[in-house]
Amino acid sequence: MSIEVLVKRTVPEDRVKDFLPLLIHLRKLAMDQPGYISGATLRRRDKPGEYLVMSTWQLYQDWEKWEASQERKEVQGKIDSLIGGQAQCEIYDYRLL
Repeated sequence: MSIEVLVKRTVPEDRVKDFLPLLIHLRKLAMDQPGYISGATLRRRDKPGEYLVMSTWQLYQDWEKWEASQERKEVQGKIDSLIGGQAQCEIYDYRLL
């Protein structure tokens, strides 16, 4: 069953210029991972420092493998250091009603 991963980050205004290339790099790496289906990045309109990355994966295990990978940890560590905190991550299952 496919899943949707939501990752929310708050980025200080003076760090957005350095943050965006790292986020783009992370997306490019994710796109090459087994099980990656699609993704989108949104910037909150009323709070421009908030970013939401949504990605769809074929299986939860595909996401777990990517999340635990060294290449993701390296880029995510740079992002965390830059923004002064960790991202909030939520995972949702797709369910047919």
